Amino acid sequence: MAPNQMPTVVDVNLVKNLSPSLKEYDALVVVATQLNEITEFVDSSVVKDLQSFSQLNNNFNDEVTLIMSENVPGKRLIYSPTGPTNRDFDDVRRFSEAASAGVKKALSIGAKSPIIACFGSKRFRQANLVTLLGALDTTYVPLQVREDVPERKSKADKFGFFIGQSSPDDNYNEKLIKYARAIEFGRAVGRDIGGGDPERMAPPRVAEYVQELFHGSSHVKVQMVKDKKEFEKNFPLYAAVNRAASIVDRHQGRLIFLEYIGEGEINTTVLLVGKGITFDTGGLDIKAGGIMAGMSYDKCGAANVTGFFKVLNELKPKQFKAIGVLAVARNSCGEEGYTSDEILTSRSGVRIRVGNTDAEGRMVMADPLCYIKELALKEVNPHLFTMATLTGHVIRAYGTNYTAAVDNGPARENETSQKLQAAGDEIGDPFEISTVRREDFEFITDQGEVADVLQCNNQSSSATSRGHQFPAAFLARVSGLDKHGSDSNNPLRYTHLDVAGSAGELPHSPTGRPIPALCQMFLADRVL
Repeated sequence: MAPNQMPTVVDVNLVKNLSPSLKEYDALVVVATQLNEITEFVDSSVVKDLQSFSQLNNNFNDEVTLIMSENVPGKRLIYSPTGPTNRDFDDVRRFSEAASAGVKKALSIGAKSPIIACFGSKRFRQANLVTLLGALDTTYVPLQVREDVPERKSKADKFGFFIGQSSPDDNYNEKLIKYARAIEFGRAVGRDIGGGDPERMAPPRVAEYVQELFHGSSHVKVQMVKDKKEFEKNFPLYAAVNRAASIVDRHQGRLIFLEYIGEGEINTTVLLVGKGITFDTGGLDIKAGGIMAGMSYDKCGAANVTGFFKVLNELKPKQFKAIGVLAVARNSCGEEGYTSDEILTSRSGVRIRVGNTDAEGRMVMADPLCYIKELALKEVNPHLFTMATLTGHVIRAYGTNYTAAVDNGPARENETSQKLQAAGDEIGDPFEISTVRREDFEFITDQGEVADVLQCNNQSSSATSRGHQFPAAFLARVSGLDKHGSDSNNPLRYTHLDVAGSAGELPHSPTGRPIPALCQMFLADRVL
């Protein structure tokens, strides 16, 4: 089998001015909120031309403008306005959206090496970073295009990046570029795995990709479990979901373990479990009526955990440790499939009754969550997360652009979700905060004598009250994390992230979220 085509990220060079003498660049993309922001940085004739055009076009501040000018690099100027940024509902995404629109226009007219110019914002501290991330986002080429259509494997040769704003120190802007490129590397990995079709990214091929991605790394270690007997012994709920697919070698599940240890005395440990369902048929509770399409994106949780480790491998933050488990499996439908009414015992000893085989995501994550819980008790300052495209209910509740964060008691006391939301707001990766309640724990309590927990009801999550909150209760209860709540002698902070809305959907590439917010929360202060 041919080697995987690992992602690349376009080189970005900091430029000090916008002179037309910069012959190595072939276009200038200006991202600005107001035209007067650029006056001191470009020739007066450029401003005059744009002012004249603004008088002819009532939509000047709402759409991309392209003009020819001898006085800018490449003689092509793309003015991409953010629109208003001072209203109650405006956020920093105005900058990423403007950058994306401007760079797409530059690429569409044949530019390969544009300069992106931005000018900061008084309201949004990371407007320049978000602008560059928006520009880099446009350059991603899907894995299967890179492999199958090599002449289309890249969209741009390089970027110049100009910041018309003073920086905290001489090296800050260079560090900002390095940070943005690392995040884009992580997002590209998340998109590669998350966006690969069900065969290209079947579990064994996900494992191959991850092993090759970190091959030779002295910072990220990779281990893998593929033996069915080991699944059954140590990860029995995962093993149940894997049963139907396990009779087909190319669909056999993989548990992939990642570890990063930074230099110096560790002061923070992040432990993550990612749902990696490479295709979700629904199992024996099969998805009918055409709703199976798009289910290859059900692995975006595991994909983005991998992407976060790629960022760690690029930036090598000190005094930081991360442990990840990718629960990669295919929820197939077949005679070996697990069934509703089946009684299973989790790694933590909790007996569950299966209510719906289409609730497989919580099944594959619960035992790995128990595993990292056991590790967390020995780690320094641990934060536990599950990341999953888990429920349709979260999309019904919050729409298609937001990650839901659900804290347990210790995480709520730590304000983990609030910190994530603040980090996400800074970097254009927004969150909504949900709360797990006593009704959620009551909902999952089995009413019979045989089982402790009911895995799920037999309605869709979007038709169920609190449909994205009660799965967080299930994960806490079945992993044994409920024994490490605020009332425990060993409390552990745990936050469940439902990315069903924010991860993206076909036919578009996955978003790679919430990698930027996790980086902003845990890494930015270490590397900027």
